[in-house]
Amino acid sequence: MPAYYTELSFWLLMCAAFAAGFVDSIVGGGGLIQLPAFFLAFPQLAPAMVLGSNKFAGFSGTSLAAVRYVRNTPVQWKAVSPAIFTALIFGWIGAELVHFLDKEMVKPVILALLLCVAVYTYFRKDFGIATKQGPKGNLVIMWSLLVGAVLGLYDGFFGPGTGSFLIVIYISLFGFDFLNASVSAKLINCATNVAALAAFIWSGSIVWEIAIPLAVFNMAGSWFGVKTALKQGRKFVRVFFLVVVSAMIAKFAYDLFIT
Repeated sequence: MPAYYTELSFWLLMCAAFAAGFVDSIVGGGGLIQLPAFFLAFPQLAPAMVLGSNKFAGFSGTSLAAVRYVRNTPVQWKAVSPAIFTALIFGWIGAELVHFLDKEMVKPVILALLLCVAVYTYFRKDFGIATKQGPKGNLVIMWSLLVGAVLGLYDGFFGPGTGSFLIVIYISLFGFDFLNASVSAKLINCATNVAALAAFIWSGSIVWEIAIPLAVFNMAGSWFGVKTALKQGRKFVRVFFLVVVSAMIAKFAYDLFIT
């Protein structure tokens, strides 16, 4: 066992990974649980090693959630496939922008967007409860390409809240309900993570003895999260979404105004 391991820190991180997988599989936002827990559990590790190992685990859980959703929920591929394509490209571009731009500049914008999302979802009681008419024909493809590009760029550059933003977009723009929006978000999230994960593996920035058990616990949480979402339905996912977005708002506000 490596020197930076302690029994307590390891198992606390595994619990955080399970919780992150559960939350992320339903409404996104799991990274706000798992990544800070990783840094706290293993402060001796280089940031690149933490980020790489965390990305491997998060991608594993997201992929499992995507597979389970696809098997149980219809996917409107015309509205999702173009976004997957552009998310792959712009996710890589976003990762490259990290070297040139300051991430801290993004936080006030994300906080404002999350506040708008929370207020809008709270007051629109029917938001995401039923499927509604969205754009048709080539307009669906155009909007999907744009969504993949914008959210792919954001996820590659910054990341937190990507799944939640995708859910809101697919509900408000394409007329999906919460369950269909969740499966769409998971599929696109998988695409945005591929380029970054490949880069981490290529550079050797993954501690496999941590990343593999972390992935197992994240996938376990993800499995239970999807099972809960499918069983409880759209209204449960809506309430859960509001809780998670509120937690994100608190986290971003704390980072901006207190730390």
